[in-house]
Amino acid sequence: MMRGNVAVITGSATGIGKAIALRLAREGVHITINYSKSENEALETQKEIEALGVKCLLFKATVSDDLQVRQMIKEIIGSFGRLDILVNNAGVTDFVSHDDLEGLKEEYWDRVMDVNVKGLFFCSRAAAVELKKQKGCIVNITSVAGLTGLGSSIAYAASKAAAISVTKSLARIMAPEVRVNSIAPGIVQTRWVEGQEDHIKRLAEGTPLGRIATPEDVAEVAYSLIAHSHFVTGEILKVDGGMFI
Repeated sequence: MMRGNVAVITGSATGIGKAIALRLAREGVHITINYSKSENEALETQKEIEALGVKCLLFKATVSDDLQVRQMIKEIIGSFGRLDILVNNAGVTDFVSHDDLEGLKEEYWDRVMDVNVKGLFFCSRAAAVELKKQKGCIVNITSVAGLTGLGSSIAYAASKAAAISVTKSLARIMAPEVRVNSIAPGIVQTRWVEGQEDHIKRLAEGTPLGRIATPEDVAEVAYSLIAHSHFVTGEILKVDGGMFI
């Protein structure tokens, strides 16, 4: 039973993070919605979660800022008295063609590594003591780009490969109290891909299951890892419809 557990999902005002938050809330888990910019969407998500009969805290924090992250975890524990689940979902990218080497600016590298790798680590570190106390778990949302080297840019793929590596390291050092796993989605129907219908159609047609993922597809896998996969840690689960078989 997960009722009464407490979860924080980073970058959860919209998209995959929101879907995971709602899925856990349906099981009676109290939720902290973390966001950095999307305040209106975060407020709407909070209403949807509270309508499910659980508590929902909003916290604005940039995950690449260690002090903000530590304050967020402190406030969550102060408000709920515990923390059982961390989902590192926050991520950024800049779309740069892989053959445009000069177009991949240094600031793109810095931003994507700060959020996608350092942010994941900062959140995990800040939550580690409480998660060990509660025998909790961490789920990191990475990407098949980290396995294939493909994706929105070379920097993005590199950041997700690094996030996968951090997942394995954390799974080793936080055991046996805390399980740490990663979900590596393929392309997902979120606002990241709005206006790219031709690209989506082409990718869907090349996938055995004939479509791209929805945020809910990823949320179901996250829920399974959190609620049922008690002997699974350090794993990277692809959710790509068989695209990279």
